[in-house]
Amino acid sequence: MSRDKSGFATRAIHNFHDPMEHQGALTPPLHLTSTFAFESAEAGGEIFAGERPGYVYSRVSNPTLDLLERRIADLEGAEAGLAAASGMGAITAVMWTFLAPGDEVIVDKTLYGCTFAYLRHGLAKFGITVTHVDMTDAANVTAALTPATKMVYFETPANPNMRLVDIAEVARIARAHGARTVVDNTYATPVLTRPIELGADIVVHSATKYLGGHGDLIAGLAAGSAEDITAIRMYGLKDMTGAVMAPFNAMLILRGLKTLKLRMERHCASARTVADWLAAQPAIERVYFPGLTTDPQHDLAEQQMADFGGMIAFELKGGFSAGVAMMNRLTLILRAVSLGDAESLIQHPASMTHSTYTPEERAEHGISEGLVRLSVGLEEVDDIIVDLDQAMASATVQAA
Repeated sequence: MSRDKSGFATRAIHNFHDPMEHQGALTPPLHLTSTFAFESAEAGGEIFAGERPGYVYSRVSNPTLDLLERRIADLEGAEAGLAAASGMGAITAVMWTFLAPGDEVIVDKTLYGCTFAYLRHGLAKFGITVTHVDMTDAANVTAALTPATKMVYFETPANPNMRLVDIAEVARIARAHGARTVVDNTYATPVLTRPIELGADIVVHSATKYLGGHGDLIAGLAAGSAEDITAIRMYGLKDMTGAVMAPFNAMLILRGLKTLKLRMERHCASARTVADWLAAQPAIERVYFPGLTTDPQHDLAEQQMADFGGMIAFELKGGFSAGVAMMNRLTLILRAVSLGDAESLIQHPASMTHSTYTPEERAEHGISEGLVRLSVGLEEVDDIIVDLDQAMASATVQAA
């Protein structure tokens, strides 16, 4: 079977590693080295000049990272990939490479808290205009474009309120204007959505989440054209941020990719069951999950996602106090930030992951004070629901 025509899970397990080229090692070797020797001074000069392939220093490239980069690029439908020390390392390396003073980046209204902080309190200090628009209507992107616009950036689904953006339409609008489209694909993963195949230029991930899958590493990834990724590697990563992934973490992510499709199938199936259950509870004010047929963006989700993901956001009728009371009574589901782990995790964005927003900014950007974010794990789904049920009942009694 041709590897290029193989299915997603097959490629995630096998592509770009031949055990017979590594003394029969089934698992790719871990290259724990900072620097690489040259066979001659001339060879070293040629590698530095880019005239021949080779490795120089692990801040630029490393065989273990190289395998991961090629594999994520293949899974995303991109030409090339880049490994970074964290999701924020990937995002900042991309933006420092392609944005300069006087440029503008148009971003969606809802973003991960640290991304929001980097844009609002980081890039803005260096003369880069950050313009937030509601990208659930692509016409707002068209209206916001200016001659200074060089990049359009968004998450879909968005963290934490599950808003979707029409990737193909926004990418079409941005490309016609000469701007790059950058999509954070952390929530969906390439199992569910491949933004580059829909027209985006660059995809970024917090590989800490579903790609690693076990909550035991911090890492980021980017994928795009070979030209763009080379520019990010040699400038945004090497010179501007130095946010280099450790080879050991690359090995752990390669291990995580082997089970990614299988895990995502379970995350998605359980999340659908939990979302349906939550939507039927009298104590719930609203459930944000694109898999619900009542969700206003359900049709778009079906159009650009293979499934609906493992993330749910919801609000209790008792608001913030009821949400806190409910979370404090959970016994199986853990109160913790991050997502995509085997364990189900729950958190309160307004006081945790999105506390970088002021209360006024959260209201403006669609993040209510009572919103609760649930990452549905790999436990038996009946056990997850039992825990939610008992915690919600106790919270309702207390609120009453």
